[in-house]
Order: sequence, then structure tokens, then C-alpha cells
Amino acid sequence: MKKLILFLILLILGPTICLSAHEEHFVIGIAPHSSPRLILQMYEPLRLYLEKSLAMPVELTTAPNFDLFAKRALAQEYDLVVTTGQQARLLQLDAGYLPLLTYKADFKSLVIGLQNGDINTPADLNDKKVLGLSPTSQVTLWGQHWLKQNQVQPQSVRYVSAADSVAQLLLAKDADAGFVSLANFQRLAPEVRKQLRIIAESEPMLGRVYLLNSRRADHRQAIEAALSTFAGTQKAQTYFTENKLGGYRAIRPGELEAMDVFTEEVRRVINDLK
Repeated sequence: MKKLILFLILLILGPTICLSAHEEHFVIGIAPHSSPRLILQMYEPLRLYLEKSLAMPVELTTAPNFDLFAKRALAQEYDLVVTTGQQARLLQLDAGYLPLLTYKADFKSLVIGLQNGDINTPADLNDKKVLGLSPTSQVTLWGQHWLKQNQVQPQSVRYVSAADSVAQLLLAKDADAGFVSLANFQRLAPEVRKQLRIIAESEPMLGRVYLLNSRRADHRQAIEAALSTFAGTQKAQTYFTENKLGGYRAIRPGELEAMDVFTEEVRRVINDLK
């Protein structure tokens, strides 16, 4: 148990502490879309597969929130990044990361509330309490645009750490609505999900993107081949099925550029952290 707790701490703190003693290593940075424990469980099969394919130690790491994760990625702390579309576009433009692939399943952002609550239209959220994730998370950015487009002025928008935290706070009636992704809403425990409902949802957007640090460009062909073969393994298929991701696919023309409406806001928030 002590070893597991230590590993989770290192997973959050990042590669500065988490790296092995080997001179040659490969660091995968996963955006904090779930708790560190779940991220470890979800991506461990991929870590092991890449470690074998690349014949070098491979480390998994994340960050306490999306803002700090983006800042670390911009500082070139990761070799491979798995992050949301708007951060992917920022890393492509500002840090030279190379987009590789995304998931087949549609990514959607949701506004959710209590099943028996009184929030039925956007106007019902005027002067109400709303929950988001980090200010730079895709679901929060979309949700705040949705509020603005519908001329809604909530009492407050509070940022919390994860989708399950949004759900628990809604159930405790500490807020009236929250922004989460469709995938994370579907991952909530059935007894939690049945007490909630979807108030609004976005059009399909580019979801999580895999990007390669340009300093590893000479490994691109090997990494793409490894991801392709990993996708056919039983462990990958289980991961895709459990998380309703459908598998990997190529990024379509224009998908990353469509994130530009959110990318400038991410850049502004990250710059304010300096």
C-alpha cells in the first residue's frame, strides 16, 4: 500500500521526480482527465507495450490539473502527450509537438444536472452555481462558451478536479449544473449516473489526441507502428470497450484547426500562470 501511494504521488508530481535512473527514457504525459489511480490503470498496458517496443524505460506521469499539465507540456517535459483537442492544438503551434492520432468515438461536452432538479433551459442557470474542471479543460471552455452564447450569467463557475467530483457535488446540492465529457459521464457509477441527467450537449469535437515531442521525431515511425499493433491486442480492446473509445483513428483535416476558438483562451490562462 505504501508503495502504491508513493507511486501515485510521483505520478502527479511529474517527470522531474518520476524518471528512472536510466539515461535514456521515454515519458508519457497524460492529461488529468481522471484521478491518478485511474490514469495509472488505464494506460499501464500501453506503457508496458511501448517499453518493450522502444527497448527503453517508459514512464507515465500526469499533473494536478489541466493548466499545470499544459504548462509542463509547453516546457517540453513529455515525449508523448495524450491530451484534449484544444491543448493539442496549442502544443502543436507553440511547442512543435507532432499530432499522431485520436480516438474513433465522438467526443462531446455536456451540461449535467440532477435528474429531479429544476434546470431545464439555459436561462434556468442565471444566478445559479455551475461546476467546471480546470479553466483550460475542453469541457469547461465549451461550457463557458455555451453560457455566453445563451446569455446566461451564473452566480459562479467553480473549478474542481474531476468528473466524479462534479457528480458528487451535484448530488450534495452544492451546485446546480456541471460541465463534463460524455465519456466521463458514461464512466460514472450506474447508481450515480441514474440520479443525473443531460441538460445540453455539444456537437462532436476532437477529443483526446496523441502527440509526439519533435525531439523524438526520429522515433515517430516506430511509435506509430507500436500504437497500431497495440490497438489490436486484447488489453487495448478491453480499454477501448470499457471507455467507449472505439479504437484509434487518424486526425481528419481541419479538426485541430477547429480548436483555435478555444486554443487562444488556453494560451492566455497558461501565460497568466508565469
